[in-house]
Amino acid sequence: MKTMIFGAGSDLGVHIDGAHLGPIQLMNDLKSFYKGESMSFIQYENIIKSRNLSDLKKNEYEIEKFNTALYKAMVEKMKEKYFPILIGGDHSVSIASALASAKVNGNIGIIWFDAHTDYNTFETTVSGNIHGLPLATINGYKNEELRYFHDGNVIQAAKTVVVGARSIDDWEKDNIKYSGITVFTTQDIKEKGVEAVVEEAFKIAGYKTKGIHISYDLDLLDPEVAPGVSIPEFDGITEEEAMKINELIIKHINEVVSYDLVEFNPLRDQNRRTEQIALNLLAQTIRSIENKGKYVKKY
Repeated sequence: MKTMIFGAGSDLGVHIDGAHLGPIQLMNDLKSFYKGESMSFIQYENIIKSRNLSDLKKNEYEIEKFNTALYKAMVEKMKEKYFPILIGGDHSVSIASALASAKVNGNIGIIWFDAHTDYNTFETTVSGNIHGLPLATINGYKNEELRYFHDGNVIQAAKTVVVGARSIDDWEKDNIKYSGITVFTTQDIKEKGVEAVVEEAFKIAGYKTKGIHISYDLDLLDPEVAPGVSIPEFDGITEEEAMKINELIIKHINEVVSYDLVEFNPLRDQNRRTEQIALNLLAQTIRSIENKGKYVKKY
């Protein structure tokens, strides 16, 4: 199957700089074996990000503009039967990728591998950082301003699963409760095992849907293992568990219709540790898609 990598070089959704450089670095690394097509979107070089603590809609206009262009390109290429692989960038770029997938594929589910649930709204966010709002936006739970470009189906909350959460804002918890999404914490992974949790996530997200969007945030890992992210959260999963998750995604690759890998921040990495993990994940995924699900060893 032909793939298309979309680089989404934006860190407009977070007050920490650097994640906009992640796609550039990873796409350059991938040139050693990836011969497929790619397309890059990069935030304006001289953009001035909002850092005002009282601004609870930081860079809203700029993010919506960036995601509009990304969304339109992804919809066009998916209609041409490309399998989209998004490399971010902060997690706000996944608003474009997930909704583009829903636009083209119709009724799909989503599995959100992340230390955060990203289920804030403009009414509940404490920081105003929009990378804390994307999953709610994708589900159509308020935040209309962040998806004006989208005229298709949102992804149903009942078909939405978060895996690996361990940092949830107090007000965000009410949003989660009322929306009806399923959340598996890092503790659930440790108690039940990676395989049990991921298999259950696929059952929920894949029930009576036409496919599943995967969004994999590198802050899922413990920062002792993968320090190169903007908002690290301790007590995360190990590298072995991260790779096992990806192996299980590959096992279900025929159900997967789109894939994100986000939040690599090279300015925060140490000895390229996070970069290498990201490359391993991407290499496995790309080769499995190109080989129709055949498992490929670590890059």
